[in-house]
Amino acid sequence: MSTAEDQNVECPLCMEPLEMDDINFFPCTCLYQICRFCWHRIRTDENGLCPACRKQYPEDPADFKPLSVEELHRIKNEKRQRDLQRKQKLSENRKHLANVRVVQKNLVFVVGLPPRLADAETLKKQDCFGKYGKTHKVVVNQSTSYAGLQGPSASAYVTYYKAEDALRAIQAVNNVKVDGRTLKASLGTTKYCNYFLRGQQCPKTDCMYLHELGDQ
Repeated sequence: MSTAEDQNVECPLCMEPLEMDDINFFPCTCLYQICRFCWHRIRTDENGLCPACRKQYPEDPADFKPLSVEELHRIKNEKRQRDLQRKQKLSENRKHLANVRVVQKNLVFVVGLPPRLADAETLKKQDCFGKYGKTHKVVVNQSTSYAGLQGPSASAYVTYYKAEDALRAIQAVNNVKVDGRTLKASLGTTKYCNYFLRGQQCPKTDCMYLHELGDQ
């Protein structure tokens, strides 16, 4: 017979997790356990027979001992503790990913941009990166650390909604000369969201970091 510790058991008929009040609910003498919703449905809308032994369900459940307030509190506390331990373990398992950079297949990293193109709105236009697909976000880095011998230039991260658009953009602009500078384009990398690393739901709907394991 199931006990109060089995609160994660599912009803075999509707496949929904048993409510805490259903944990000690056994409507038939064969002790085949289902939830009270399915029991009521079988008795009122169907043939009223136990799905396991095919005996008629009695008017009152064969074995039903409602949980006491103390038992309910204990089960809730135990579940809360297990959830906390699970999140802590998950966080420990993902800790090594904090400094990992992951290739993002819909992200283009381009360097060598001349000053006139070093603007997010300009790069989104249809005569620029917008021609290869719908962009989700563009971030421009004005740093000249990638300039090399070409003189002052900027870099940018262009995020597309579709990976194939990012690939098309890379193929089109890589090694193209603009204002005397050679553009270099490749897939960009990103990192894991801190909420994901902690096993928590990210509250930011527009978060650009990863929320699932990617190809490293």
